[in-house]
Amino acid sequence: MASSSLDLFRKVFRRRAHPPRPAAERPRRAELIFRLRAWPALPESGRTAEVYRILSVMSSRPVNRRWLLGRFQLAPQQLDALLQQLVAQGSVEVIDPAQFARG
Repeated sequence: MASSSLDLFRKVFRRRAHPPRPAAERPRRAELIFRLRAWPALPESGRTAEVYRILSVMSSRPVNRRWLLGRFQLAPQQLDALLQQLVAQGSVEVIDPAQFARG
């Protein structure tokens, strides 16, 4: 289960070889949703008040990356690193809302 979540996470954050299209041309795609399942083992450098606040929110409700970036002070690269670490540890459940889309 953790490896499929990690694969999904990698696909979403994979760097593209070509420049991104302007926002008006891009199809709107649902963002992955993250929910904390188990408290992670954090390195000493990751034990900050901001990270603990993020984990606290994630333990009580599912959130997406955009929501986290809008409410917390972590840089996008730091948040991505944290989410990758949580996925690799199996500490989060990764939900793809596209699987619930009507088709």
